[in-house]
Amino acid sequence: MRQDVMKRLGGSGIKVSPMGMGCWAIGGPFKVGQWDTKIPFQNAENAPLGWGDVNDNESISAIHAAIYHGVTFFDTADIYGTGHSEELLGKALVGRRNEVIIATKFGLEYNANTQEWIGMNGHPEYVRQALEKSLQRLNTDYIDLYQFHVGTYPLSDASATRDVLEQLVDEGKIRTYGWSTDDVDCAKVFAEGPNCSTIQQELNVMTGNINLLDFCEDSDLASIARSPLAMGLLSGKFNQNTTFPENDVRHNNMAVWNWFTKDGHPKKAYLDKLEKMQNVLRSNGRTLVQGAISFLWGLSPIVIPIPGFRSVQQVEENCKAMVYGPLTENEVMDLEILAGHKHHDVHLH
Repeated sequence: MRQDVMKRLGGSGIKVSPMGMGCWAIGGPFKVGQWDTKIPFQNAENAPLGWGDVNDNESISAIHAAIYHGVTFFDTADIYGTGHSEELLGKALVGRRNEVIIATKFGLEYNANTQEWIGMNGHPEYVRQALEKSLQRLNTDYIDLYQFHVGTYPLSDASATRDVLEQLVDEGKIRTYGWSTDDVDCAKVFAEGPNCSTIQQELNVMTGNINLLDFCEDSDLASIARSPLAMGLLSGKFNQNTTFPENDVRHNNMAVWNWFTKDGHPKKAYLDKLEKMQNVLRSNGRTLVQGAISFLWGLSPIVIPIPGFRSVQQVEENCKAMVYGPLTENEVMDLEILAGHKHHDVHLH
């Protein structure tokens, strides 16, 4: 990968490829379990959290294909497949650990035996325990980027979570840290830590918190764009009648993701917007997927998209976006207008 197109993880000094690979989907099936307290989503118990059945050999081949095509950044979490995604990434990277930057997340408690998500925890003692388990599964002695996975958390308690992450940097267990959140106030708490370098936010051509992106730019934080393809909706492969397997997270939306109805069908409003955006997204021979990724690079130089994958074919399509590079300023403006966003020219450098 050419050094002039590498991205910085904020002020950490760590450089990564322009895009990473999100490893949620390769974790396999898991679900929402019983909580001691009220589940934060309506009708969520037993709702699927994986992306359907997966083939581990194909997943490992896809990781190797991503590396071959220039990807150096892989984003996973301990909750994905209740540990399976991390284990799989660890296997795929045997003998290649020094070629990549590994990001993982903590804070969503789970029961690995029942493969269920059962709670949220940012207590310093828990953070240390979670890190040790992630290190074992990933077969490494350090994590490059360690991210808090609880999107909203009491601000009065978040400083203690941030402080233990600072300690872990000092101890050499992690190199830097961040928060996966769409809340600017949460981001501000972590940004006070000298070794915080990233915020992971929902960001794509349809949705995202532009104010949070502004904050990241002003604070020298990288913006890691999760859901850059709106959970596949931006691939153009879905219609209003599309249904997903019962063990696919999109089957029961839990009223969490904007792009699908509660019974798991793509929303007509977003499909109609995508139809209007097609010509711009397909510029210069791009696919819709590649155009959606290129839009994010054109939106701001600090954005690092992390599209998910379950096959070598998906990885190859995603990676080709790096050949095309960012959309032009005019193309970004056209897409923001079509999406119904107010244009923010602060991002176009």
